Amino acid sequence: MLKASFSNLIYVVSMILFLIGFYAVAMRPSLIKKIIGINIMETAIFLFLIGIGNKKGGASPLVVEGIEKYVNPFPQAMVLMALVVGVGTTALALILAVRLFECENGEKR
Repeated sequence: MLKASFSNLIYVVSMILFLIGFYAVAMRPSLIKKIIGINIMETAIFLFLIGIGNKKGGASPLVVEGIEKYVNPFPQAMVLMALVVGVGTTALALILAVRLFECENGEKR
């Protein structure tokens, strides 16, 4: 019973992280805190995708004789691509937040 609950731990942790991020986006008035909440939600999705691609006792996806269970490399590739996109999106969101703050306070560049 305990072993089965630990095998699903990654899904529970990713769901808790997603809910924490959603709370930050929905309930916090600060734009920076909302951006941090979106990043937490993004991390939860990455963790979930890595958990889907993992197989217990699975080997790396290299063809070797005698091994029949392989770890799925597709979710790992998706997470790597999404990390790059997420960093770019976060940088853009932070730049826009700074510009919005400057425009609200009457500062000009």
